[in-house]
Amino acid sequence: MALEWVVLGYTAGAEAIMVLLLTLPGLAVLRKGLVSVTRNLLKPFLSVVPFCLFLLMDIYWKYENRPSCEGESCTPSEHLRHQKSIMKSQRNALLIAAALVFYWLLYSVTHLVVKIEQLNQRIERLKNKED
Repeated sequence: MALEWVVLGYTAGAEAIMVLLLTLPGLAVLRKGLVSVTRNLLKPFLSVVPFCLFLLMDIYWKYENRPSCEGESCTPSEHLRHQKSIMKSQRNALLIAAALVFYWLLYSVTHLVVKIEQLNQRIERLKNKED
């Protein structure tokens, strides 16, 4: 199962980098290329959503079927193992949330940048008509 989490981590990282590059000021020269690359990657990155739901169901299933370790019924090593399992589940849930939020941000920012470019082109056409 570690490979799925690595893939999700790299995907969330790629999404975060693309959002950062699209929103940084001073990259107007590169922005057009970045927008076209990002628009082409939005559909493949959409597969992150069902993948995250699958991993979320996996976390829930492991949580429901986890042996309980309460009171003096378990040894210190079992208690430590139980706590590590809970920490990993929380970390993985946070990674799922980050991947979904970064996808949403990437989609929204790309949509806004495209809309701004279209409005700027419309303004330029109107200015050229007036002259």
